[in-house]
Amino acid sequence: MGIGDKAKNKAEELAGKAKAGVGEGRTQEAKADVKQAGENVKDTGDDVADALRSASGATKFDNDRDDTLR
Repeated sequence: MGIGDKAKNKAEELAGKAKAGVGEGRTQEAKADVKQAGENVKDTGDDVADALRSASGATKFDNDRDDTLR
């Protein structure tokens, strides 16, 4: 194998590693995006619950009271 072939193979190897790195980076970014979307959904759910409580005059802890004393 000549020096030119070795250089060509090394270049292909490095290109493959770069592509793998980019692919892994994209996968990691996608996972982070999914996690962030989940957090956004939870936050939106909390906001909706707070808005409904506010509209009804209820508080977050109304469900925790002990109704057996009535």
